Amino acid sequence: MKKQILFIYLLITSSSTFSQLPKTSDLYKTILSNDSLLFNIGFNTCDIIQFEKLLSDKFEFFHDKDGFSDKQRFLNSLKNGLCNSPTTYQSRRELITESTEIFPLYKNNILYGAIQTGNHRFYETNAGEQQKYASSAKFSHVWNLENGSWKLIKGLSYDHQDKDVSNYQSAIFDNESEIDKWLIENKVPTLGLGIITNGKLQQVKVFGELKKGETAPYNTIFNVASLTKPITAMVTLKLVSAGKWDLDEPIFNHFIDPDIANDPSCKILTTRHILSHQTGFANWRGNNKDGKLHFEFIPGTQYQYSGEGFEYLRKALEAKFQKSINQLASELIFDPLQMTDTKYYWDEKTDSTRYAIGYDSQGIAYETVKNKTANGADNLLTTVEDYGKFLTSILAIEGLSQKVYEEMISHQVSTKKDKYFGLGFEIYDFGNEEFALSHGGADEGCQTIVFLFPTTKSGIIIFTNVDDGYKVYEKLLKHYLGEVGNKIIEIETK
Repeated sequence: MKKQILFIYLLITSSSTFSQLPKTSDLYKTILSNDSLLFNIGFNTCDIIQFEKLLSDKFEFFHDKDGFSDKQRFLNSLKNGLCNSPTTYQSRRELITESTEIFPLYKNNILYGAIQTGNHRFYETNAGEQQKYASSAKFSHVWNLENGSWKLIKGLSYDHQDKDVSNYQSAIFDNESEIDKWLIENKVPTLGLGIITNGKLQQVKVFGELKKGETAPYNTIFNVASLTKPITAMVTLKLVSAGKWDLDEPIFNHFIDPDIANDPSCKILTTRHILSHQTGFANWRGNNKDGKLHFEFIPGTQYQYSGEGFEYLRKALEAKFQKSINQLASELIFDPLQMTDTKYYWDEKTDSTRYAIGYDSQGIAYETVKNKTANGADNLLTTVEDYGKFLTSILAIEGLSQKVYEEMISHQVSTKKDKYFGLGFEIYDFGNEEFALSHGGADEGCQTIVFLFPTTKSGIIIFTNVDDGYKVYEKLLKHYLGEVGNKIIEIETK
């Protein structure tokens, strides 16, 4: 055993025989993809079958505290220990991507394997508690090409530390006072953060201040801008699932906007076009010189993001059902999920003392506009907890038929490489059947975004109340999502 460890160590530390791969190389991306399948899909969700598929029959594991395991012993320990604990029901491994190094292995100039080294962290959630940091360690993995497939044949996990000793700064997210300092440095007054694991909202945190000297409460109310659209979309899709609305029926049967009444395209426009942003409308009619609504192309022929489309849908739904969009959402979403702080508009029950006032990038507060009428695309008021309840209901496919759900997550239209719009959500396609559902929101004094991962039943919610709140997204995504966060950033920067 000692000889095997020494052999692997010599391979890792010897730079004369092979060199580290650049992060842009196909092999580097392949190994990181397999790492994600092994841990994000396998280990982090206790998907033993997925984990086993990536292990070689000759797999051996060396741990500096728990000793040596062959494949069967390792899987038994995982299945009967970590994944069957009466107290610890969630353990999450996070790859420190910046620390990762990958070296190819050749014999007679033929690639047969690769060594992956780096640092990783582990988090645990005990019953009734929030997820917390557990330990960090170094690791070395030897991947072997077996019949054209990559399999993990050797694993070493060593130098375990109770404290996070990595040098990659994301440890600030395990210390609330450090987060508050970080927000001040970035001029972000208030940050709302929600973490979903195993289909449940496991963590809700609000950091910063509502105003000078006033700590933002757990149930801070945010204007989430275009995160209104997924609510309107889900109201519609629930009605479709119930057989009360049709995705492909022309909208003109229920509503026609006077501005486009004489345009033949109004008889083509459908709900599918609206939910996938293929209406042909500008984002807002006020952007047009005459301030009126126009078709800029035939519906269904290309992508163009449009808030007007969702307002059009709101008016059509209200005309057919003779109820406001807020009533429909209350019946189908807000009341069943007990989203008591969520509304399309301000009313006498809205607690303004908990509202996160919006700020510009210089720290100057905007005047709060208290909208009294609903907009199908914008200005939803909600909390991190409420919106988390909504997102977990989507992961559970509550109120949707399987057919409608499949339509929702299908690629209706491409928006850029590896990114699409489904019905109501953007879709990030990572390959290997991995994907994320997402939507963002941006208004004066508001930057928000959410990501859902249906395969792992996980997700993240980020709310900020400043014009350039997006500047904190990258570090948050890398910390909480690991390699998947890097994939999202890579798609966005292509």
